[in-house]
Amino acid sequence: MPKPDALLSAVIVSGGKQYRVAPGDKILVDRLAAEIGSSVKLDRVLLVHDGSDIKVGAPAIDGLDVDAKVLAHSRGPRIETLRYKSKKRVRVHRGGRADYTALEILAVGGLKVATGTEREVEPAKGKAASGRRAKAAKPVVEAKAETETETKASDQKPKRVARKTKQDKE
Repeated sequence: MPKPDALLSAVIVSGGKQYRVAPGDKILVDRLAAEIGSSVKLDRVLLVHDGSDIKVGAPAIDGLDVDAKVLAHSRGPRIETLRYKSKKRVRVHRGGRADYTALEILAVGGLKVATGTEREVEPAKGKAASGRRAKAAKPVVEAKAETETETKASDQKPKRVARKTKQDKE
């Protein structure tokens, strides 16, 4: 799923379904005829959000495509339907599993980052940085803003006063 604050995102169509994607996202779409590890271009782009600029197609934006890499082919959960009518000898059982392709979005319209924006990311350090879920460090500007708000919060009085016990009342 794309992050709600993603500066560069697009709405694409694949398999009759619409997906909101941003570079770096991983999505599951209906099975595509492509090899694992190969690159795929999704050319039905309905909308592109690039920082403050929004382009809307009617119905699709011409000349714009989304680059994606095929990660894997898998199958969804088993879905069963059962229709039964009592006293009529009607029992219909159907079931199946959907075939999916896992995609990683590489670029939207040839861009990996929104135009006119720069990312200030410090290199991650320590043991946690080597894991799969390692997060990029926040920009220095945001860190200063957080420390200022923390000091203001510590200067305020507590919201609730402690209760008095029976010994304090006497």
